[in-house]
Amino acid sequence: MTKIKHFNPMALREKYGIGAKSNGSNSSFWMDENYGRKTSIFDSWDETEEVKKPKVDTIALAAYRRSIANFVNIVTGRNDIPVTFNDGNDSYTDGKKVVISSNIKEKNFDSTVGLALHEGSHIKLSDFDFLKELADGYIVNEEVKIKGHKKGYSENEVLAHLKNLLNYVEDRRIDYFIFKNSPGYKGYYHSMYKTYFHSNIIDKAIKSDEYTSNDWDSYLFRLINLTNENRMLDVLPDLDKIYNITFVENHPSTLKDTKDAFKVALEVYNVILDNLDDGIEEENSYGEMERKPASEGDGESSESGDGSGGDGESKTLSDEEFEGLKEAMSSGDVKRGHSNGSDVQLTEAQKKQLDRAFEKQKDFVDGKTKKTKLAKKYAGELKSIEDSGMRLTEVGDKTLTEYDYYSNSNNGGKTTCIVIDRITDSLIENNMCEALRERYYRSDGMASTIAEGMRLGTMLGKKLKVRNESRDTKWTRKDSGRIDKRLIAELGFGNDRVFSSVFTDSYADAHLHISIDASGSMNGDKWINTIKSTVAICKAASMIQGLTVDVSIRYTSYGSGGYRRNRSERPAILMAYDSRKNKMSHIRKYWKNLGVSGTTPEGLCYQAIMDKISEGSKDKESYFLNFSDGMPMFSNEDISYYNEQAVNHTKKMMKEIRNKGVKVLSYYIGDSYDNDRYMGDFKKMYGKAAKFIDVSSVSALAKTMNKKFLEKS
Repeated sequence: MTKIKHFNPMALREKYGIGAKSNGSNSSFWMDENYGRKTSIFDSWDETEEVKKPKVDTIALAAYRRSIANFVNIVTGRNDIPVTFNDGNDSYTDGKKVVISSNIKEKNFDSTVGLALHEGSHIKLSDFDFLKELADGYIVNEEVKIKGHKKGYSENEVLAHLKNLLNYVEDRRIDYFIFKNSPGYKGYYHSMYKTYFHSNIIDKAIKSDEYTSNDWDSYLFRLINLTNENRMLDVLPDLDKIYNITFVENHPSTLKDTKDAFKVALEVYNVILDNLDDGIEEENSYGEMERKPASEGDGESSESGDGSGGDGESKTLSDEEFEGLKEAMSSGDVKRGHSNGSDVQLTEAQKKQLDRAFEKQKDFVDGKTKKTKLAKKYAGELKSIEDSGMRLTEVGDKTLTEYDYYSNSNNGGKTTCIVIDRITDSLIENNMCEALRERYYRSDGMASTIAEGMRLGTMLGKKLKVRNESRDTKWTRKDSGRIDKRLIAELGFGNDRVFSSVFTDSYADAHLHISIDASGSMNGDKWINTIKSTVAICKAASMIQGLTVDVSIRYTSYGSGGYRRNRSERPAILMAYDSRKNKMSHIRKYWKNLGVSGTTPEGLCYQAIMDKISEGSKDKESYFLNFSDGMPMFSNEDISYYNEQAVNHTKKMMKEIRNKGVKVLSYYIGDSYDNDRYMGDFKKMYGKAAKFIDVSSVSALAKTMNKKFLEKS
C-alpha cells in the first residue's frame, strides 16, 4: 500500500469540516461542491414532458464509492477490502467486503463514510471465526444457557442476546481504536452516531419511563444508549453496574481482541439475567408446557404502561421544555445519571417513532443496517463509469458569471466537466458518451477513413524522421581526445595538438498531446479530415523513436435522452488514445464510433485535464496540438461561456500550459471566409502557434510539425 506522507486529516477537518464551509460536510475540503447538485446525465428525457429530477446521479455516485473505498483503505491499512453497493444479496459486512447504500447524497455522505469505516474496521480488527463459533453455540457454557432458560429464553435466544451484547462491546472497542489511531476521522463517526443513535426522540425516551421494565428490551435499550449524555443509571436495577463493567472496569482501550470483548459481554449478560424475573410456565397450542419470559407471560409491555414515574404524575414536555431540561442537566441544576422521577412522557405518536428508532439501533448493533439497493438499470452505468475512469472535475472561474438567457443562476462561474480516462466496450454499449456511440450507418466510411489515415501516417512518419537523426560535429587540433591520424605527421614539426573529439547533437524524448474539437460544427468533411490527420500523426509517432502521443476529444454532454437545454449540459472530454497504453489496433477498433456532439467548451476542457496535457514536460519535451473550427461556446445553468469571456479564459489556459513547459501548435479548420472572420480571436487564444492549414495535406502537416519539433528549448 502506498504511504501518504505529511497528511494530517485532523488539520484538514478543523479547517474545512463542519462549520468551516456552508455545505457542513467533513469532506468539504476534497469533495466537489457540485456533488449531489446535478441531475444524472443518463436519464431519458422527452422534450414534451416536464423535466423531473432523477433519482440517481451515477457519475457522482461512482465518485462517492471511490472516495469511500479510499477512506476504508487508509483507515484499515489494507487495499484488498472491496467497497460495493448493495445489490440486494447482502447489506452487511461479511468479513470480506464493505457494502454501502446506493442512496448517497451530500447530506448523508459523512454518516455513510462513518458506517463504511466502522464496517471496514470490523474486517481489520474483529475475529469473524470467533463470531461464527458463538452463533453455533460452541463457546457458550451450559451454565449460561440454563440460567437463560430459567428466565424463559431458549438456547437460540440466549445466543442471540450474547451476540447483541458482544456486537455492542466490540463496536466500542474498534471505534475507540480508530479514534485513537486515526483522530481525523472522528467527524465521520460522530455523524454516523448522530444518524443511528442520537436523535431527539431517543433523547426524550431516555429521560422518560419508556423501557424501564425488568425485561430484555429495556436493558438492551438502556445499554445501547449508555453513551448518550442524557443517560439515567438508576432506571433499571444494576444499570450503573453495567455501565461500570462496560466503560470503567473494562474500558474499550483495554480490550485487545474480540475474545476480550466477549468476556465483557458475558459479564454484562449475567448481570442482566440476575435482575430479570424468572420465566413462567405456560401451556402452548400443542398442550405442552413451555417457559416464557415473565414480561411476555403476564402481558406487561417493555414500556412503562401508563407512563408514570413512580408515585408522581408525568406530563408531556414540549420540545422547548425538553431542551430546557437538557440545558439544566448541562449546567448541573439536574444531576446527570439519576432520574429523580421523570418529567417526560411520550405521546402515542412519539412512542411509535421511538419503536422505529430503537429498531434502527438494534439493526445497527446486529450489523444489519438498511441500505438502499442499487437498481439494475444503474448497475451497467456504474460499471461503465468505473471501468472507463469517468469522473467530474470542477472547471471555470469567477469571470464566467455574466447572466444571459441560458444561464439563470450564479455558481461563481464554475461548473463540472466530465472526464473519461479511457474507451471501453461498455462505454459504447451503454451509450455513456455522446462522442463515442454505435454508428452503424457510417462505420464503414469511418473504417476507410482510419485506413487512409494509417497510409498517410506511414508517409508522414518518413517526413518526420528527421527527429530521429543525430548530427555529429568533429572538432580537430585539440589538446586531448582521440588521435587524428591525419595530423600525426605534424608531430615532427613541434605541433602536439593532434587530437580530435566528436560532439553528437540529438533530440530528447518527446510527448505530444492532441486535442480535437468535437462540436457539432465539425461534422462532415471537417471531422473526416481531422480524424484522418490525427490517425496519420498517431501512426507516424509510432515510427519515431522516443515520441509518444495521446489524443483527447472535447465535446458537450447532454445525457442519453438527447438535448436538454439548461438542465444537464456539461463540458466533456474523452481520452481516446494513449500510445503508452494502447496499440494502433485500439484506433482501428474504437475510432469508427467517434462523432461530434454539442458546442465548443474549449478552455473548460483544457482546464479539466491540465495535468495530463503537461505530464510529458516532467522528463521529456512536451507538445500540445489542437484541432478546432470555431470560437469557444458553451452554456448551462452554472455559467455562460461565450465571446470575450470564453476567449480570455481559453487564452489563460493556454498560458498555463505554456508555463508548464509545453510547446503549442494549433490548427484552425475552416474555409477562407471563416479564416477572415475568426482568425484574429483564434490567434489571441493560441498565439503565434495558430495556423490555418489544410489538415488533410501530409506535406502541410509535416512542415508545421517539423518546425515545432525541431525547435530548441
